[in-house]
Amino acid sequence: MAKEIRTIGVMTSGGDAPGMNAAIRAVARACAYYNVKCIGFYRGYQGMIEGDYSVMNARSVRNIISMGGTILKSARSKDFMTPEGRKKAADHLKEIGVDAMVLIGGDGTFRGGQIFSEEYNIPVIGVPGTIDNDIAGTNYTIGYDTALNTVIDAIDKIRDTASSHDRLFFIEVMGRDAGFIALNSGVGAGAEEILIPEEDLGLDRLLESLKRSKRSGKASSIVVVSEGDKTGKNVFELADYVTENLPDYDVRVTVLGHMQRGGSPSCFDRTLASRLCVKAVELLLDGKKNVMVGIIDNKISATSFDVGLQEDHGINKELLRISDILST
Repeated sequence: MAKEIRTIGVMTSGGDAPGMNAAIRAVARACAYYNVKCIGFYRGYQGMIEGDYSVMNARSVRNIISMGGTILKSARSKDFMTPEGRKKAADHLKEIGVDAMVLIGGDGTFRGGQIFSEEYNIPVIGVPGTIDNDIAGTNYTIGYDTALNTVIDAIDKIRDTASSHDRLFFIEVMGRDAGFIALNSGVGAGAEEILIPEEDLGLDRLLESLKRSKRSGKASSIVVVSEGDKTGKNVFELADYVTENLPDYDVRVTVLGHMQRGGSPSCFDRTLASRLCVKAVELLLDGKKNVMVGIIDNKISATSFDVGLQEDHGINKELLRISDILST
């Protein structure tokens, strides 16, 4: 028989993502609705280890739904990777009476939670919060939509200056292991070429694509590069290579960096976070554990952590084909 859940803990871990505050709010208010105590841990697993927490209620999360970042802060805890660190975390949970946890983060957060739950039999539910959208078992992760819109806005502005000066811009976006941001923003912004980790297109193809653009009469071009792309060692070396081989191009590089993580979350991310986290609380109260909530075909689903942690996160090959057609 499942243990009665009287207190639920919540934390954010890993890279911050727009919509995490909306997720925290949804957990706290769902707990209040179901008359369950809610405790928020600061700095992810590190806060669990150090006993750094505060009791949350419906009023303590007022006016945070529109805020970027996370009021609970975030961190990557090296201590939690050790058995000693996880024991300290478990002892603190037992000391303050936490019966279950909602973990908001990415694959590293879920791996840690899965190990922790197996070692100490503490029910955990994962909520995917990462701008990279690189979690299997859900069509969208919290923060991805906002990051895409941030990138699109930046590329549109860069396009203005590229056209004014007949320049080629390489624009690096986040995505060390996944090209979702690069692929979707590249198509949405009308990029001439998109380079992502999943598809090593090669330098020769890049050069030929840019030559073709030049022959077609294009005076300026945009190449969107995921930071994990394998075509070159980094975006600056790519730019140098093109400059050496295509001297007619006036090449510039823009690295968007951490601006992609910030900003007020979009309506989509606020709604997604709310839906996923209410469901996470309800799953714990129903005796479920060690699953991740996600959204598939606009329906909330629960899948095992093993599914969520699959390396094949399913890049959309159809978008690559469309990109090739539209860059003509």
